[in-house]
Amino acid sequence: MFLPGIVFAQTTPASAQIKSPDGKVVAVFSSQTADKNGLVYSLTYAGKPVISNAGLQLRLKGMPRFMQNLKIIETHTATQDTTWTPVYGEQNKIRDHYQELVLDLQSTSEKNRYFQVMVRAYNEGLAFCYRIPEQLSFQNFEIIAEKTEFSLPAGTQAYTAAHSQAEYKLQPLENWSGTTERPLTLVLPNKLYASIGEAALVNYTRMKLALQAPNVLVSELDGPVLETSPFATPWRVIMVAEKPIALLQHNAIFLNLNPPSRLKDTIWIKPGKVIRETTLSTAGAKSLVDFAAQQGLDYIHFDAGWYGHENEIASDATKVNVDPRRNPKNDLDLQEAIRYAKSKNIGVLLYVNHRALERQLDAILPLYKSWGVAGIKFGFVHTGSHRWTTWLHDAVKKCAEYNLMVNIHDDYRPTGFSRTYPNLMTQEGIRGNEEFPDATHNTVLPFTRFLAGPADYTFCYFQREEFGFKGRVLKTTPTHQLALPVVYFSPLQWLYWYDTPSRYQGEPELAFWKTMPTTWDETKVLQGEIGQYITVARRRGDEWYVGTITNNDARTLQIPLTFLEKGRKYTAEIYEDGGAEIKTRTHVKGTTQMVNSKKNIKVVLKPSGGQAIRLVPVK
Repeated sequence: MFLPGIVFAQTTPASAQIKSPDGKVVAVFSSQTADKNGLVYSLTYAGKPVISNAGLQLRLKGMPRFMQNLKIIETHTATQDTTWTPVYGEQNKIRDHYQELVLDLQSTSEKNRYFQVMVRAYNEGLAFCYRIPEQLSFQNFEIIAEKTEFSLPAGTQAYTAAHSQAEYKLQPLENWSGTTERPLTLVLPNKLYASIGEAALVNYTRMKLALQAPNVLVSELDGPVLETSPFATPWRVIMVAEKPIALLQHNAIFLNLNPPSRLKDTIWIKPGKVIRETTLSTAGAKSLVDFAAQQGLDYIHFDAGWYGHENEIASDATKVNVDPRRNPKNDLDLQEAIRYAKSKNIGVLLYVNHRALERQLDAILPLYKSWGVAGIKFGFVHTGSHRWTTWLHDAVKKCAEYNLMVNIHDDYRPTGFSRTYPNLMTQEGIRGNEEFPDATHNTVLPFTRFLAGPADYTFCYFQREEFGFKGRVLKTTPTHQLALPVVYFSPLQWLYWYDTPSRYQGEPELAFWKTMPTTWDETKVLQGEIGQYITVARRRGDEWYVGTITNNDARTLQIPLTFLEKGRKYTAEIYEDGGAEIKTRTHVKGTTQMVNSKKNIKVVLKPSGGQAIRLVPVK
């Protein structure tokens, strides 16, 4: 349902208000205030302040006073309430319901220059973007800075991360320098939770956030933007909720702020589970294909080294030429490996470093399609600037032309582009198992990084000190690791990242990963607190998978099964950390019980522990 715009009766209002469909989110935009020279806005949720009198400003080269003395010359409103079906996702249906306000503005300092702010109020929060309409007097321009302010209540604390793969720190909005990543999740003193993010970043420069003054955040761009009118910036998103789990439950707001899929044919886009091939040899590849087929995996992945050293300019990504430091025999027959994998219904993914991507993209895409490759993992791509942001998203579009899925590593975080080009399956931009973080970090991630969208965490399982490994080892229990791919969403899930088939000794709990899907029909975030614990339940068909993790502390929880179909019985296959009484080297205890929607399952979690459950309906 889309209702046409309704023009306000007031000709030149000094302010305009917008409310969410449920009336809880209320924002006011004003062009005339006593202490600000320009456009400002305020935001409340259920009557509680979130943002107060914060400035909105774009700075354009050669027009230093463009956004000073702005006047609202007209306003338009509309309502939308639609439901769309994603190619894949955490839900099989996504509702897009909002009230919209468009402010038509004119700068009294720059005559004949017009400007717009488009605002959408969702039940989940507020989003707005700047627009420069097409106009003869304003065809080419350079944005040299954006100063969007977020003025928060005194006492607000933020989960900051200096870069995309950094640890998170909870700190007050005072006395820190530099910038922090988005989404930036906030704990307000009035018992609200908020998160500031970015949606639809495609042909702009990345936004980060800096502390401008105590309790006042401001957007910082990674360089200038040269564009032509008409033009719109990415959306600035402020999610608000009374509980932190609601932020994760409703993170589809980022997808809703992106255009629908541009791909008519998506049958070739196939989510699944991936394992890395480490020997870069034909024999090793075939052995891994056999393991993947036995363990319910869908893809094998050849990482750095298959076409030479990834950082050497001479390395040619159109030819197989194994880096001698990885395999001095150079005995990888990639075509034979792909043929064998196909015979076992296993796909093949290839890694390509940014050096080769930038030089050879147009050559490798048709070539890889002819080889039968299913997708590419981009490595160490440039991010942030207008140039490289545009290049990267254009590269994803080109991959779609050749039916190639994409996983972007390293310093890239999603802003919802996967809705428009769903061949962008996942991305890194996270401190995952490559850095071996602790369990507390893992319980922060669902409420911060995962609000933006899928992440490739690169899950490990056997890299443990008790198995003889030293130094870089897992700091979490086996069932913590087992539950993570349910708690964390990624349509392509890389499993066993630092593991090899030889480490597998028939551990019975890994049947959970064998049957586990990577995309879902329904998701319920059941309980959780930032940095403490979380339980997520996900349904595919009529089966449910439930993952629970705790931080570095032990705790006991109850999982209510009210999400199950009423009147139906289910077999619960439960995996939890046991002790020496369990005679396997991982000491994972597996039990089954009959349950229904009226039951609870007790969860006793060891420090850094977890629990994984599969719920299968009784036929």
